[in-house]
Amino acid sequence: MRTIQFYLVALCLFLPTMLMAQEINLLLEEQLEEMSANDETLNWNDLLEELSQPIDLNSASKEQLERLPFLSDEQIENILAYIYIHGQMQTVYELQLVENMDRRTIQLLLPFVQVNATRQEKQFPKVKNIAKKGQHEILSRLDIPFYRRKGYEGKYLGTPQYHSLRYQFGYGDYIQAGITAEKDAGEPLFKQHNKQGYDHYGFFLLLRNLGRVKALALGDYKLSFGQGLTMAGGLRLGKGYSLVTTGTRATAIKKHASTDENSYFRGVATTIHLLNELDLSVFYSYRKMDGNIKNDAITSITTTGLHRTQTEADRRGAFSMQVAGGHLFWHKNRFDVGITGLWYGFSKEYMPRLTGYAQYHLNGQHFYNLGMDYQLRIRRLNIAGEVAKGKQGWAMLNRLVYQPSQQYKLMLLHRYYSYDYWAYFANAFNDGGSVQNENGWYMAVEASPISHFRFFGSVDLVSFPWLKYRISKPSKGFEGRLRVEYLPTTKLTMFVNYRYKQKERDVTGTRGELILPTHHHQVRYRLSYQTDKWLLRTTADFNIFSQQNTSYGWQFTQLAGYQLWKLKLHLQGTYFHTDDYDTRVYGYEKGLLYTFYSPSFSGKGIRYSVHFRFDIGKTLMLIAKFGQTHYFDRTVISSGNDQIAGSNKTDLQLQARLKF
Repeated sequence: MRTIQFYLVALCLFLPTMLMAQEINLLLEEQLEEMSANDETLNWNDLLEELSQPIDLNSASKEQLERLPFLSDEQIENILAYIYIHGQMQTVYELQLVENMDRRTIQLLLPFVQVNATRQEKQFPKVKNIAKKGQHEILSRLDIPFYRRKGYEGKYLGTPQYHSLRYQFGYGDYIQAGITAEKDAGEPLFKQHNKQGYDHYGFFLLLRNLGRVKALALGDYKLSFGQGLTMAGGLRLGKGYSLVTTGTRATAIKKHASTDENSYFRGVATTIHLLNELDLSVFYSYRKMDGNIKNDAITSITTTGLHRTQTEADRRGAFSMQVAGGHLFWHKNRFDVGITGLWYGFSKEYMPRLTGYAQYHLNGQHFYNLGMDYQLRIRRLNIAGEVAKGKQGWAMLNRLVYQPSQQYKLMLLHRYYSYDYWAYFANAFNDGGSVQNENGWYMAVEASPISHFRFFGSVDLVSFPWLKYRISKPSKGFEGRLRVEYLPTTKLTMFVNYRYKQKERDVTGTRGELILPTHHHQVRYRLSYQTDKWLLRTTADFNIFSQQNTSYGWQFTQLAGYQLWKLKLHLQGTYFHTDDYDTRVYGYEKGLLYTFYSPSFSGKGIRYSVHFRFDIGKTLMLIAKFGQTHYFDRTVISSGNDQIAGSNKTDLQLQARLKF
């Protein structure tokens, strides 16, 4: 009872929020949803939080515009050149006059940019101005499940509610600082191994434009350099149905403000402007990590961040990792080149089980990576790539993008990642889930030859030189995508996607003695209608998966949203019917601030959700979301400690943010 009272008091004290200054639009939703359907386990919180701060086009720097993942390098140069030649923009719709700015890119941009008459300060502001004009935010979230998992029958040490709390201070693009606290469902609060309160605390301070110091991060931060073969802690949207968001841009140092307990560094990092064309970034990180220890060696690394049971709590902070390195970046006109080097090591020997497909996985105590990346822009041609070497193996990626006109865009990408390449922090374009054991060619074309229509097609030919999970021999794969999009007005959009994927896989139950190709067909149809008040969206998915046998899966989803004064209401319902896990379906669902929720469904059932948002001026916003999944084909959901007795899974989420 005291725990429930604490949550109620905490929620009232830190009642928050002003809405994300802008909302994710439908086009970006679709790209993130596609990544979720590809089983990408990326955390979008930092990206969505950063995009929530609109960029002023009239005062934006090249580095600021590079944070927008859907802008090409050429488009960034054209925006800066337009403002330099014609002066400040009077409206964001003036983007239509910028060379090579197509309608789709402008639609993606509009929620995240603005035009202000005031000019940005040319140097780091004075302390009194920071104290007077800085903005404060307090964000609070509470999740309440209306079901009980099996783990609470004596194994989970805490209550089933999830709670997080965050404070952040910011002054323009110059200073950002904050503290984050989180308790996952099942973790104790102010008792047992969490006597200090919450299970996880994070903190960050990021300063920009301090003279020659372009960026200085203290506390928690992320790093990304080159094409991601050595280090990539930023956004990588990967394969989708658009070339706008394919590729990786070196975004260097960024804050880590989310509740993700795994993908970040803790320490200090800085970027110094040495010469007119030369920047140097250096960094150092030390933090505790979770894992299993046996005979004074690390046998596995745990990345869930969950400490619900005593066993999970015993893994907490079992060892430490240190990381140190730097990135030297040279830029001249339209040519960039960078060199990245890093060393990292564990406090104990890392000795995982090296058998089968995992035979060449990373092991040992100390490691390094060296990489050289480049980018060359010649009119409508963009060539970029990176080559990298690790303690074991090497990797290479090269990408060519050619845009002969505003209506056509072509891309050719080749990547080769040796079967024994070790790069703990790599995150680059791939098909196999990691930057290792892959050789492939990706070709794509995007065209708008007819008014109101857009076409996209891609082919990915890939081979895996060594074994992979569920495949007991070297194998090959093929993936093809097609999309036809119809945009008759700014309010109405319609598209059809088709994806075919073929891979070899062990036949279940044969222990690798029988290997056959799998064939997976996916079709999606979506119709969206959006006005200032209404949002209506219909989605239908159909899957066919075959190996020895053929299975089917489909879903139908209807979303209706309406805005009345300060209240926004979204209702969504889904009916799904799949034969097995291989034909599972995905569907984006409107979630909380700075989150992206795209659950998967297998079996037979329905899912419905109600999402409320209420704004009070520019200071306070409240969100409440209620959702329930009901299965027709089972009386028990999930398994192990997560098992739920019954056929319903019902949740209530509350969130608030105060901005002053």
